[in-house]
This record gives sequence, C-alpha cells and structure tokens, in this order.
Amino acid sequence: MTTLNSQAKSRFKIPALGCCLVLTAGCATGQPNTFTFTADLPPDFAYQAIAVYEPAKGETCSVPGGRNTEVGFNLKWRKSYTPESEIALRRTVSGCPLVIRRIKLEINSAYGKDWGDFSGDSAVVAIRDELEEQYKGTFSEAGESTLYGQCQWLFRTSGKPRILRKILDCKKTDALGEPGRGRPFSAYTLDQLPGKTVKMAIKLADEERPAIGDTWVKVPNGWKRCMGDNFEDQYAFCYGNYKDFSGFQMPDGQKCTIYPGCTE
Repeated sequence: MTTLNSQAKSRFKIPALGCCLVLTAGCATGQPNTFTFTADLPPDFAYQAIAVYEPAKGETCSVPGGRNTEVGFNLKWRKSYTPESEIALRRTVSGCPLVIRRIKLEINSAYGKDWGDFSGDSAVVAIRDELEEQYKGTFSEAGESTLYGQCQWLFRTSGKPRILRKILDCKKTDALGEPGRGRPFSAYTLDQLPGKTVKMAIKLADEERPAIGDTWVKVPNGWKRCMGDNFEDQYAFCYGNYKDFSGFQMPDGQKCTIYPGCTE
C-alpha cells in the first residue's frame, strides 16, 4: 500500500512542477501590479492619499460593508512622511477581485506648533477602464506623468482674542502655472499605469491674502485688521472704515497689529 502511494505521488510531481513553471513564466512576462505616486511639494508640506478600490469590470461580487476597500498612505504625515507611495492596481478582498478607481488626496501643511494649527485642501486622481483622449493624462518616455497645482494661504481671525488662523486653498494649474478650474486633478486608464510614476507638483503662491473680503486693509508693509463694531465683533467687516483697526494674536500667542510682519 505504501508503495502504491509513493508511486502516485511521484506521478503527480511532474505535472505540478510544470504548472508552477507556467505560472512563474506568466508572472515574469506580465505587467507590474503597482505604480508609484509621488509629490513635489513646497517645504513643510505633505500629502495624504487614500486609494479606493471597487469590483473589477464584469464582476458581480461585492465586499461586505466595503471593508478593506481603501488603502491609506501618509495618514500620520505629521509624525512620519514618505514622498513615494507604491500603490497596487488590483487587489482581492473577501474573494472579490478589485481594481483601483481613484486616489483621494489631501495636501497639508502646518502653520503653527499646536496640533490643530494646520490646514489642507483636496486633489484627486481618477482611474477608469476607458477615457476619451482629451481627458487622459499623458506619460513621458521615462514613464512619468505630472499633475500640477498651486496652493495659497488665506488668513483670517477667530475668537474673542482674534487669533490668526490660516486656510490652505489649492487650485489646478497647467505646467506653466496658468490656473485651471477646480482642485488639482488628473485621470488615467487602468492599462496606462503598470510600472509608471504619477507625480503631483504643487507650487506655493508668493503672497497670502485674506480669507474673507472686506475684513483686512492692504497697507504698504502688510495687512491691517479692521475693527468692525468693536473688538467683540466676530465678523468685523470694514464697511468703509479704513482707519480703525484692531490688534490680533498669532498662533504662538504673539500680539500683533499687522500681518505678516506683526509690528509696523
């Protein structure tokens, strides 16, 4: 009986080995299942990315509760940040074959030392099975595609001490910096991406501006905050009064009368 089992095992070893070789050859000649996402950002900026997966075309399966259909990168960007993220194109979750459909991006930067002293704005990379040529991102001979944008700091005051807060506002641009419509965005087909690199290139505007109109007045060396009705007035619109100004407080507690220089 032992001899028969041994012979049976021997007969099955060769076909099994052949199958393994076929699979290995297929893997060797197939396209990579990943692409690289990276970013060229201003100093002290970082991005967060969430890759979103959905059932592949033609699949009728679903993932219970949508669990594990999103993969995050640089989610703790203030503690640890890596500019390059290797992102899978296809994954199988709960037995359901999934493909990547978009990357939700957040461009972040801190303007103060407290944990809440930061702001961010969004960007998106969309991935489809098919796209019209006019909407499809292009790649260089080196296999790199770039989406462009510009961010600008907007400033305002909040609370009774009139503490300065900053808001990051990011817009799409072309390669020359000319503004486009909406947030930074690019789109690709799934078959464009294996082994390629998608880079987000973001510039920072030279000047900051008020987040809310008619609340600050431009002066030769900066901006002065209108007083409004009184110091308790949270909106404090100028309403044509460009003589009465209030002080404000920087995030670090410094008392100022002009932004960004603090003192006149």
